[in-house]
Amino acid sequence: MFTRAALWAAGAAPAPTTPAEPPVRVTLVTGGHSHDPGFYSVFDNNPAIRVTVNPHPVAYRGDLRKSTDVLVLYDMVQEVPEDQRRNLTQFLESGKGLVVLHHALMDFNSWEWWWRDVMAGRYLEKPDRGQPASTFLHDVDIDAKPAGDHPILRGIPPMLIHDETYKHMWISKDAQVLLETTHPTSDGPLAWISPYEKSRVVVIQLGHGPEAHRHPSYRQLVHNAILWAAGK
Repeated sequence: MFTRAALWAAGAAPAPTTPAEPPVRVTLVTGGHSHDPGFYSVFDNNPAIRVTVNPHPVAYRGDLRKSTDVLVLYDMVQEVPEDQRRNLTQFLESGKGLVVLHHALMDFNSWEWWWRDVMAGRYLEKPDRGQPASTFLHDVDIDAKPAGDHPILRGIPPMLIHDETYKHMWISKDAQVLLETTHPTSDGPLAWISPYEKSRVVVIQLGHGPEAHRHPSYRQLVHNAILWAAGK
């Protein structure tokens, strides 16, 4: 287990009479897919969050509600033991937050409650129910534009980002789209809020490689999503 603690910026400490608000406790889940080590820098220099990296196969052991305010997934696994699945379900049903990043859209493809109700999206690794398998394309320059007005979009302008596109995904018609593109190798939505009512769930399809991880608007988007998922 690896812990990253954000440090308060010099001069930013609150007055002695004002208690400092504790940082959001984030558990970042990895495993099942290689990724650039620079990905972890996305969570640097943010005093509002404290990140613990907890990879598979131990990611969901124990009662997550005791240690975590927001789960951030950057993993790609199909199955976890039943006891860990139960812990994950209890975490979400308690109202804790979830942020799903990039290839984590391929998690638990056979767990319909997870992809249909929780993520409101699914990357299909093979055809299913009359829908073709999803596709991806590396090294694409994507014009991404905010869709509407939402706290998660605060400070996020239209941007050009070098990343990976997904197409032929299933995305719920009830998802609230936050970011979108007209790129022909994409389905259009790049980030959305799930309609799942028991928890705040944000899905961000972007985030494949270092070009995206270094992009200031991507970093801001992830930070905003974490804070919103925590109810901030």
